[in-house]
Amino acid sequence: MGFPDEPSAHLLGANGPVHAVAYSASPGTYILTGSADRSIRLYNPFPQTSIPGEKTKQKPSVPQGRLIQTYAAHGYEVLSLAVAADNERFVSGGGDRAVFLWDVATAVTTRRFGGNAQGHSARVNCVSFAGDGDSLVVSGGFDTTVRLWDTRSTSFKPIQVLDDARDAVTSLVVRGPEVVAGSVDGRVRSYDVRMGQCTTDVIGASVTSLCLTRDGRAMLVGGLDSKLRLMDRDNGSCLRAYSDPAWKNEELRLQSILGGKEKYVIAGDEMVGEPAANGQGRIWAWDLLTGQLVAKVSVPWGPQGFESKKKAVGRDGKEKTRSNVISCMAWRENGWGDQFCVGGTSGVVTVFGEL
Repeated sequence: MGFPDEPSAHLLGANGPVHAVAYSASPGTYILTGSADRSIRLYNPFPQTSIPGEKTKQKPSVPQGRLIQTYAAHGYEVLSLAVAADNERFVSGGGDRAVFLWDVATAVTTRRFGGNAQGHSARVNCVSFAGDGDSLVVSGGFDTTVRLWDTRSTSFKPIQVLDDARDAVTSLVVRGPEVVAGSVDGRVRSYDVRMGQCTTDVIGASVTSLCLTRDGRAMLVGGLDSKLRLMDRDNGSCLRAYSDPAWKNEELRLQSILGGKEKYVIAGDEMVGEPAANGQGRIWAWDLLTGQLVAKVSVPWGPQGFESKKKAVGRDGKEKTRSNVISCMAWRENGWGDQFCVGGTSGVVTVFGEL
């Protein structure tokens, strides 16, 4: 089976760029999206059932998923989302320096971490669950710290602050007692919280994305030098690098992930150079083992007839052509499912693969 390169659904509703996407825990039926419009939305990508009496209209070529719930509490853009293993809670972080713990069913926040002197002093870039029963929340921010919060405690203070990074923390992965953090200072730090040890891998370029393999022995590191690296976590060597002369990532935080049962490495595109027709974006896929480019997939700005409401005007007063910069992506069942979704500038999340 080849790489899934045909859109199977569009998720509409966001009034601005989408910065974060996440699947619900296994079996990954639902998709959460976090947007610049300060809202989080829960979708079922399976298309809407037809409404009686609407048979005369032409069926859209790509169906639209169903919006189930909208969650609003953030005062600024939502930048990161993580779902608990029981699918009853999720955590979000963003530009308002706060980390919120949500109850999925009631759509209310049950806890707020930060927003005070003990919290992050700048925007929160990444959040994750940790600990037994997802009892801890880990957050990393522009203030160069990683903070661990106890969801069962009533204290406003984090239980631990990891402040080794010399620049913004952009990405987090948690695996058992390990917290792995990537930073703009060009380093990936693996903390063993139980043993109190920190292992540092020097990448060189600013790190913007992290993704661990299922066995935890290798990690995919995305950096601002237009390269993705698969790093051996035992000895710190680079197992494979993924790049292409036409693929650029030097300015924006583009997420890269492993998918297709760890067969593919996938990343978005900054869309520098010639703008694509109709504001399309692009995703790139490489073969994990060989490093060969497998697919270059166009991502539409949105469904047919979906136009950008706001016109972008450059400094010279002329209208700019906009491209759908794909900055966030998620693969169902942590890369082992049969579907993935991508989000970016257009505010439309595009789903690929089986519905």
